[in-house]
Amino acid sequence: MKRIINIVILLLTAMVVQAASFTVEAPRQVIEGNKFNVTFVLSNGEGSSFSPPQVTGAQLIYGPSVSHSYSSSWVNGKSSSSSSEEYTMIYKATSTGKCHIGAASIVVGGKRMSTKAFTIDVVASGSQSHHPSHQQTTPGAPTPYSDPMTQSADKAVSGKDLFVRIEMSKPRVYEQQAVVCTIKLYTKYQISQFIPTLQPSFDGFLIEEIPVQPSLNKVETLNGERYMTAILKQCILYPQQSGKLTISSGNYDVSVVQFDTFRSIFGTISKPVEKDLKVTSNKATINILPLPEPKPASFTGAVGRFNVTTDLKPATGLKTYSAATYRYIISGTGNIKYIKAPEVQFPDQFDVYDPKTDAQVNDGSGDMSGKVVMDYTFIPQYAGEFDIPASEFSYFDPETGKYETITVPARHLSVAKGEGQPSNHYRMKNMDIRPIKSGDLGLKKSHGYIVDHWTYWLWFLLPLVALVALLLYYRKQLKERADVRRMRSKRASKVAQRRLKAARGFASRNDRSGFYAEMLNALWGYMSDKLSIPVSELSKDNINAELEQYGIDQPTRDQAMALIDKCEFAQYAPELASDDMSSVLDEAAGVIDRLESVKRKKSIEQS
Repeated sequence: MKRIINIVILLLTAMVVQAASFTVEAPRQVIEGNKFNVTFVLSNGEGSSFSPPQVTGAQLIYGPSVSHSYSSSWVNGKSSSSSSEEYTMIYKATSTGKCHIGAASIVVGGKRMSTKAFTIDVVASGSQSHHPSHQQTTPGAPTPYSDPMTQSADKAVSGKDLFVRIEMSKPRVYEQQAVVCTIKLYTKYQISQFIPTLQPSFDGFLIEEIPVQPSLNKVETLNGERYMTAILKQCILYPQQSGKLTISSGNYDVSVVQFDTFRSIFGTISKPVEKDLKVTSNKATINILPLPEPKPASFTGAVGRFNVTTDLKPATGLKTYSAATYRYIISGTGNIKYIKAPEVQFPDQFDVYDPKTDAQVNDGSGDMSGKVVMDYTFIPQYAGEFDIPASEFSYFDPETGKYETITVPARHLSVAKGEGQPSNHYRMKNMDIRPIKSGDLGLKKSHGYIVDHWTYWLWFLLPLVALVALLLYYRKQLKERADVRRMRSKRASKVAQRRLKAARGFASRNDRSGFYAEMLNALWGYMSDKLSIPVSELSKDNINAELEQYGIDQPTRDQAMALIDKCEFAQYAPELASDDMSSVLDEAAGVIDRLESVKRKKSIEQS
């Protein structure tokens, strides 16, 4: 287990080292006597044991100061993040000529990484007009960028010293025309931490993000002042509607590095102090022009500059029931990734499937370029000579403000007889929609009021009649349930049948004692319920008298009494009983059926 853990740690360490990079940023030329920054940037890694370079021709003023930055984003369901560590050294050029900066090194994941040595040209002060100088500033003067001597901790950081700016590459574009949005940080201070808390929203746009590595690696001049800059986010936007579209502002938590400067016997010493700030970017508005009308019938939303070619695979030797591919290739620059597949008219004798699209594009600095391959798979169902007719592909060129149309040439196809049979997809497609019936359909035009028809009032009478019938049925049920004797009489046959079924179970197990006991329960219980005789008054004489009063004939009464006697004898002397239990069951069922039949005949005569 320890060996496996060590292998996993080594693999993870190797991945970290492979993903990390250690680079240096410095000016190519400085003026004698001026201060300049040399920044060593570790991207996507955590470093330790930083070793500064050996420098000749310059004096170290301050450093290294360490800053950390981290950013993450979530666009179109994809997340991305990046981090960097920056080690900044401030030097002063002491003499003209060459200033040699040696290699710096740092340990990342147990492995030491180094930068390359380089040389800076130090020119005479006569070139000062072309380069900024860092001199002592007066109160109220702008803060020089990256100068610890003027960035004291008691000085407020103004909106001109540090801000985030949303920049659009064009002030006005057409719908679906690409515009590059850049979110950039401008600062005169070193940054130790940068965290986006609310990213700008891009409502009304499709977004293609351009991968960037946020790092304070450039110096730019804006409104006459110099800033260190870092691109935080850059993406290509494709507007989906006309009018004014606004990109909302973002919120960021930033920690800047200022300095407490004090004098000692060793000279002036600066101590870095971090200050936490909340920064809000600007909003950016862009005017979106609608695409001109009328649009060509073959226009499917392509905006840019494109070319179209087609291909057929296999080019020859087409056979019935064998799949082939008609390839439609659109190449160029623009919103190529979002072009809809054009409609190709195939012969009716072909089984055609939905096109499969493969986009092979690159995100350039201002737009997407590459190609989109659309494969139309088809299967000929009949042999013969066929044509895919010529078609057109139209796109809008924003540079000229006009629609351009490309004619796609026709293709002739020779299909030979092959082995197989028509596909289910082809048969179902031809059975899906039947031809529209034309001619005289026998339609009549009439006017009338629905209240004049008797069916209209019938819909009111039917619920009323149903309600009355339901009430009468409910009253009848209540009346019958109140007559306990009648209810017992009606349920007598059902109860007897359940008991006979239980007796049949004893018979199947050859349990004579249990069988005859259950038969007696069935017969006595049936007579009690049917004739409304209380259990305490049940006797053969009472049962015989009630059956005679009910109108049961003498043979049926004798058979019922004999069946009861037979079951009583068999219950108390089962070893002497020789009757077959199945015949006893059949006899009991026959007696109960005849008694039920007599009752029904009597009820009919009374009615």
